[in-house]
Amino acid sequence: MAEREPVPIVGSYAVSALGRGVDAQLAGVLAGTPAFRPVRRFDTTGRRVTVAATLPDVGPLPDELADAIDAACRAAGLDAAARAESALLLATHGGPLSQSVAFADDRPLTGPDGGAASGADVEVPALTGHLAHRCGLGGPTRTYTSACVSASTAVADAATMIGRGDVARVVVAAGYLVEPDQFALFDAGRALAADGAVRPFSAGRQGLLLGDGVAAVVLESAGAARRRGAVPVATVCGWGRAGDAYHPCQPDPQGRGLARAVRSALRRAGLEAAAIGYVNANATGTGFSDASEAAALRLALGDLAGRVPVSSTKSVHGHALEASGLLELVVTVQALRHGKLPVNAGWLGPDEACPLDVVTDAPRPVGTPYALSLNAAFGGADTALLVAAP
Repeated sequence: MAEREPVPIVGSYAVSALGRGVDAQLAGVLAGTPAFRPVRRFDTTGRRVTVAATLPDVGPLPDELADAIDAACRAAGLDAAARAESALLLATHGGPLSQSVAFADDRPLTGPDGGAASGADVEVPALTGHLAHRCGLGGPTRTYTSACVSASTAVADAATMIGRGDVARVVVAAGYLVEPDQFALFDAGRALAADGAVRPFSAGRQGLLLGDGVAAVVLESAGAARRRGAVPVATVCGWGRAGDAYHPCQPDPQGRGLARAVRSALRRAGLEAAAIGYVNANATGTGFSDASEAAALRLALGDLAGRVPVSSTKSVHGHALEASGLLELVVTVQALRHGKLPVNAGWLGPDEACPLDVVTDAPRPVGTPYALSLNAAFGGADTALLVAAP
């Protein structure tokens, strides 16, 4: 396969506070009604902020991941034989899992001593292997714990593996459910929006808010998809990764790392900046990082940066940390397929540091079949995924 041949996405599924399934995600981001509500999952007494975008009646993260993988595989039309040849790349929080790890079929994960494990002693690679076994995926596995670019990095690697001919098919899964430890860290660091709203690129923005996110997609070589008669829902045309090397937490104010990632994605796809019809931005609603991302888009897209429609769907479903890249990719794909661009909720007015064409008030029609989904993480890691409607 040539490096620039697009990699089809043949199945997808997602869960967030907007609901279950890809249709629920699309409906939610087009409605533009934020899903933030008081947290009932754990005690927030004494916290500065007490809201997040959580889905009621959510199961343990391993169960939600297994269900998402199964749903994406069904959507892709994978039988047992096709699953057995599929790789699994999993993006989730590193270290021991804090949630219950027993699956719905009562088969627990095993701990370091080979016995039944509790949430305190199950490491993520063990979860990856267990999910592969549980869902019938017999190919190689990888685990990604690189903060907020975990899932987008996994998608880029999946496309690379398929492009090289290493595998014909890869399932990428990602999950984060709002939990007390990360919530406390972000709250103590005053990163959460005290006014209970995420306002990307807007004047008066105060910070981010966390949100549930579990998603899975199936990427497959064009040849393998044709032989099965699979119909792509979208294609991954290009991807780019770069680093700021600027600050442990803050992005480069000039956006040079993210700009390099965008330019790399365009080069890999063989496209000019004028082809981009939408950007689902990383924008978390924080003052410094949103301005940096706007600068990156100006560097990467030039004068077009002020004319390409931009929104951040985190304004509706919240920041799903390690799962953000995959949840937002699913949303972007659905928007392209249905010809409508998501609303940037929480808008109060323009900020001169973010001179972008932000989608406010109502969804807009899609102008071109190509879109960028951007993500950035602490440590200066930046990713860009370039996708196209089929």
